[in-house]
Amino acid sequence: MSDTGTQIARAAEEAVGGGWRRAGIAGAAIGVIAAGAAAGVAVERLTVGRGMRKKARLALDSAGPYGSLRGLPGKARAEDGTVLYYEVDEVEPDSAKGRRGRRLFGRKAPAPVTVVFSHGYCLSQDSWHFQRAALRGVVRTVYWDQRSHGRSERGKAQTERQEPVTIDQLGSDLKAVIDEAAPEGPLVLVGHSMGGMTVMALADQFPELIRDRVVGAAFVGTSSGRLGEVNYGLPVAGMNAVRRVLPGVLKALGSRVELVERARGATADLFAGIIKRYSFASREVDPAVARFAERLIESTPIDVVAEFYPAFGDHDKQDALRHFADLPVLVLAGDKDLVTPSEHSESIADELPDAELVIVPDAGHLVMLEHPELVTDRLADLLVRAGVAAPAANVVAHGSTAQPGK
Repeated sequence: MSDTGTQIARAAEEAVGGGWRRAGIAGAAIGVIAAGAAAGVAVERLTVGRGMRKKARLALDSAGPYGSLRGLPGKARAEDGTVLYYEVDEVEPDSAKGRRGRRLFGRKAPAPVTVVFSHGYCLSQDSWHFQRAALRGVVRTVYWDQRSHGRSERGKAQTERQEPVTIDQLGSDLKAVIDEAAPEGPLVLVGHSMGGMTVMALADQFPELIRDRVVGAAFVGTSSGRLGEVNYGLPVAGMNAVRRVLPGVLKALGSRVELVERARGATADLFAGIIKRYSFASREVDPAVARFAERLIESTPIDVVAEFYPAFGDHDKQDALRHFADLPVLVLAGDKDLVTPSEHSESIADELPDAELVIVPDAGHLVMLEHPELVTDRLADLLVRAGVAAPAANVVAHGSTAQPGK
């Protein structure tokens, strides 16, 4: 273990005391990585050889197209003052011709449908890259970065008042983004993992918004609750040990930000096999796509990782699903997702019997990156069912980033 890694282990040992010693430094560290991945943090280093990993990193870092799509930028302000960053992809540019086209016989034309995408834990709006590329020009879209993620500001309630992050707070943040980026017109809400929980929290707090404006919703690789029961593919004894030591370990790591960030690369390589399990399920994923996801994860500071993690244990929004009962809904998950297992999507679909349930074969938690064409096609079909005049869209150049697994 490197000197930095040893310092981190000692810091964590101090935080959790005897519990850490009983589990053993190596075992507890594995548990930390596994449980962190279980919340969506980990993305596999992917290729077997160190040389291949380095080549993939260099190729993508120098000229990779993923995450390069940009829209019209905007900012919303959360209830606690946190500035939330979003981007809008319009159907047509804001030209004189476009402005004239939005007026009918001297009256303002109805606002277009807006599809709002909410990303998962330790990702950013760029995690929707493939879907964004396919839907450009088809429908108006909004992509935003959740508080403390991407280009959004660190949560003021957390940094200034040391308040815990809650899923309800994220739902309120989404409302602020909608008020700024899509204040009128029909909405389709799309959320992956934590983003899906955010959509549920929005419905729980603002049911009138769902009733009056939402015409469709998609829940991708997410859960309505009972995340404390997920074992992430670990033996029962191992998972129990992880649950005992993880809060203290994360707290310790979150207090040693500079130390942890220096050691992150080496730690990720050390636990590459474990990380792989919690990201993609297929045998091979395009190395450039894996590196893209890896960069998204690396941009999330460890103190943000620690700050958000407790919120998932408290998440329970099963009752909020009733607000979507009369709407076209897509519920989609990977069949080998160890983070939010497909059973959680089936539970969501049970509450919404008219929803389309899609369990994607050979897919893990980052299904929208692993099988982008399939996810985009199902989203395009949802837009058609929601009454949006849009043809089915495909990601032709990147139809599948994975090869079938064994």
